[in-house]
Amino acid sequence: MTASRRTARRRRRGGGGAARRARRTAVRIETAKFIERRIPNFDLLNDEALETIEHQAECILEEIGVDFIDNPKALELWRDAGADIDGERVRMPKGLARSLCAKAPAEYIQAARDPAKSVRIGGNSLVLAPVYGPPFVRDANGGRRYATIEDFRNFVRLAYMSKWLHHSGGTLCEPTDIPVNKRHLDMVYAHMTLSDKPFMGSVTARERARDTLNMAQLLFGKGFVEGNTVITSLININSPLTFDSMMMGALEEYASANQASIISPFIVGGAMAPVTMAGTLSQVLAEVLAGVGYSQLVRPGSPAIFGTFVTSIDMNSGAPTFGTPEASQILFGAGQLARRMNLPYRSGGGLCSSKLPDAQAAYESAATLQSALLGGVNFMLHACGWLEGGLVSSFEKFVLDADQLGGLHKFSQGIDISSNGLAMDAIREVQPGGHYLGCAHTQANYKTAFWRSEVFDYKPFETWLEEGERDSQALAAEQVRNLLEQYQQPAIDPAIDEALQAYIAQRKNSMPDAFA
Repeated sequence: MTASRRTARRRRRGGGGAARRARRTAVRIETAKFIERRIPNFDLLNDEALETIEHQAECILEEIGVDFIDNPKALELWRDAGADIDGERVRMPKGLARSLCAKAPAEYIQAARDPAKSVRIGGNSLVLAPVYGPPFVRDANGGRRYATIEDFRNFVRLAYMSKWLHHSGGTLCEPTDIPVNKRHLDMVYAHMTLSDKPFMGSVTARERARDTLNMAQLLFGKGFVEGNTVITSLININSPLTFDSMMMGALEEYASANQASIISPFIVGGAMAPVTMAGTLSQVLAEVLAGVGYSQLVRPGSPAIFGTFVTSIDMNSGAPTFGTPEASQILFGAGQLARRMNLPYRSGGGLCSSKLPDAQAAYESAATLQSALLGGVNFMLHACGWLEGGLVSSFEKFVLDADQLGGLHKFSQGIDISSNGLAMDAIREVQPGGHYLGCAHTQANYKTAFWRSEVFDYKPFETWLEEGERDSQALAAEQVRNLLEQYQQPAIDPAIDEALQAYIAQRKNSMPDAFA
């Protein structure tokens, strides 16, 4: 062999070794598959109670009705369907709304830019999405402040880096440094380019929903969007019993394009619904029946989710409260009603009233997260990052909550009763008086046997003391820094990126800035 050939072989071996070392040291971005429950749902209400609530919801729609504000198109569609129209009030004969809702699919696939991260919404699945909507952000260094677009981008990056979040979400915070009428373009672009998970669309005006659809066609291809659901969006109802033209305009855009909408009453119990659980559930069901029914008038078969966001109220201060037993009761009951309608169900989240990611935040969030898992929720918005009653997106709470979602994945698997799960070979090997640490079964299973937090401190007291007695917020702040430092943007076709940027520039140049 000549010297030159030997040199070439060494270079090839060296290059291969360098490549292997690079693969070993590269940041691994793992995303767990959406949860498929192997545990039963918790049913709080018996059939008689459910039938009573369903009957009362139908009575509400027939006797009281719902208002569709400033929306002649909606009034005309309801009139043609057989509803009674009085001004902007729509009264529906019993059975009309429910028959319309039956046209919506029981489950659907939302496609992601990375097909491996597409999610199924409905059935026994649970899809986890982050916080939505706060105007403020908080972190351990800067405290509480108005959100910026860079804060928004960092939350998208954190959601992308989280193993346990299946969805990039929507308005992770409200970037107040960009005009109101243009910020949706930057937010949707961030979801599309900084992540490859599924995302939500803008709903704050009809034309902003249309922008989301146009950008989705650039990202996925027009033909793909026409044949697949690539957007799931949140349509809130102005409870009690009012559908405004802004949200309905967005719903009409998405439903017409066969994209999914979460039809969700937004209720503070005692202020926007009765103080009793059965009364609130009746109103929730009436509003969902009307909202999902309307989506099917716009386009039969378009995907729709039965949404519920209900919190109780502190009767002394008037402030909303979270993690309460009443909120869990509503969550469980609404889940049963959604399953009887054969619709996907949205509720839950890491909800709390606390101003800091402290013990109050942990207790209140844990109560709702566990209830959502047991209550059959299919799409969980606000799964991580929510603080101060939804006014604040917290970076530290985001990673604390996201870490705990791993526990939901583990619990949802149920108990393994296979031969490996029963572990009879281990019991035979160890015998009375022995220990299981070194047995073959433990060695084969120890890596996956127990879920382990990636944020919490399990170290001995002395080590914890030497490292500065860090509490959970300090540990979470370090995790935020580490994740953002490790973040690597997923690849995107440069031509698609260029087309998205050109569309955004054209749309921004077409209108003056508006900050209200």
